[in-house]
Amino acid sequence: MDVWRVCFSVFVLAIAQFPVHLAMHHLIRMNNLCRFCDLKPSNCDGKSDCLTNCNISSICALEEEVCVSIWRKKEDNNTVETLCHDPSKKLYGLFLTDYNNTKCVMKETVSQGSSIHICSCSKEEECNDILIFHTHQKPPVEVQVDWVILISLLPLLVLAVLVITIFYMYRVYRRRQLQSKKLRPKDQLDHSDTGPIMPDDRSDSSSTHANNLNHNMEPLPIELDVQVGKGRFAEVYKAKLKQSPSEQFETVAVKIFPEEEYASWKNEKDIFSDMNLKHENILHFLTAETRKAQKQYWLITAYHPRGNLQEYLTRHIITWQDLWLLGESLARAVAHLHSDHTPCGRPKVPIVHRDLKSSNILVKKNLTCCLCDFGLALRLDNSLSVDDLANSGQVGTARYMAPEVLESRINLENTESFKQTDVYSMALVLWEITSRCNAIGEVKDYEPPFGSKVREHPCVESMKDNVLRDRERPEIPNSWVNHQGIQMVCSTITECWDHDPEARLTAQCVAERFGETEHLDKLSTRSCSEEKIPEDCSVSDGK
Repeated sequence: MDVWRVCFSVFVLAIAQFPVHLAMHHLIRMNNLCRFCDLKPSNCDGKSDCLTNCNISSICALEEEVCVSIWRKKEDNNTVETLCHDPSKKLYGLFLTDYNNTKCVMKETVSQGSSIHICSCSKEEECNDILIFHTHQKPPVEVQVDWVILISLLPLLVLAVLVITIFYMYRVYRRRQLQSKKLRPKDQLDHSDTGPIMPDDRSDSSSTHANNLNHNMEPLPIELDVQVGKGRFAEVYKAKLKQSPSEQFETVAVKIFPEEEYASWKNEKDIFSDMNLKHENILHFLTAETRKAQKQYWLITAYHPRGNLQEYLTRHIITWQDLWLLGESLARAVAHLHSDHTPCGRPKVPIVHRDLKSSNILVKKNLTCCLCDFGLALRLDNSLSVDDLANSGQVGTARYMAPEVLESRINLENTESFKQTDVYSMALVLWEITSRCNAIGEVKDYEPPFGSKVREHPCVESMKDNVLRDRERPEIPNSWVNHQGIQMVCSTITECWDHDPEARLTAQCVAERFGETEHLDKLSTRSCSEEKIPEDCSVSDGK
């Protein structure tokens, strides 16, 4: 029998046996109806019970408000005041203590230096109309039914816990049963020990499975292999994801954050969890896990054996075709990140990476780029205020920081300013790629942007001297522009690292420039404002 049907039948049976009148008494409440008059003369003598003579009744505005009457005795006349009031707040400097009564029993007290009689009540209509002054009898006390109601609810609560437990166990059982089949479609997995996991661009299934896999489940059966990378916040391992029951495994990458870097892990997890982030040139995300025993936080992603772009360029001299593949795929990845919609038109929150550099870009088997490391990324949500953006801080790697980041002078009123900082960093990466291309002539050993002009790990102040004071940029020798394709790339680089953020190209424009080289023999070096291309190039990515 279907588990859902059994649970529902048991639940309905319990409801039928529950005392309905007690449930209604406990769950349905109406706001109190009270006498509500301003200060009025009173004929009460303060010795015997009397009426307020208030002829106005009002339903209290809030459910928690109770009925209150205040009687004051003066030399020339007596007055009475009736109102609604929240007992959690002071009234004339006093807290109400008897508001659970159904009768308004006056108590003499001192408020603001004078003697008054005050009473409060609830649960009966206009209960503050009759003022009870006699004190020789104990005021009527409402019979408390809380314990009766609690005891009546207990069987239902136990049953609800039982139903939830059965349902949870059923879901866990089904997930374990289907885990190896539904982790990802087979065409997205590389079944060799050395191949990367490649997402299928024809569907969103990979994003769906990534979101379905959560760290509330038991940890995935993963065996760590060797460390392949280490950054400021985490270490990256090549690992084996076992596929029971066949005992086969898939090669994955596991990024491990220590307990103190929880904030960085959570930010990257939240960025990856956006299903609209999915793109062939953005690292494919599987799931995130909390490993309590090791006091660690894990991100599990596709594995790319070629390593990061900086390592690849250090080891290899590339051709013009390789440069085109790497540059075009990098620009398309950044353009997708910055865009406010997906390629199929779904709305998407723009994201800025804020730490673009060659060591945060992986090289796939087909020699295209793959963006990774979103620990410092920022979602440009419309709900972010200027203060939120200001508090996001001066982040990134100093060598790749745009002038306005080094100077802490980003235009917080315009979120496009954050995208323009990514474009500057992308220009430096494109320069690195170009410097290792055999089409430029003599190819020197790999050097990062600004090379030996700064230290291996320069500080912000050191980069300020080079980028802000001296307006320096990495050198582009004349010999580079002898090749038409390289000439286009160098022109694009120069426009992307412009000192004025608003003069820089958008990532979408850079991607379109690379796209033109695939079909045209003669390459244009005109600026975006002169080219016949979509508005994406002159306004913002994806707009």
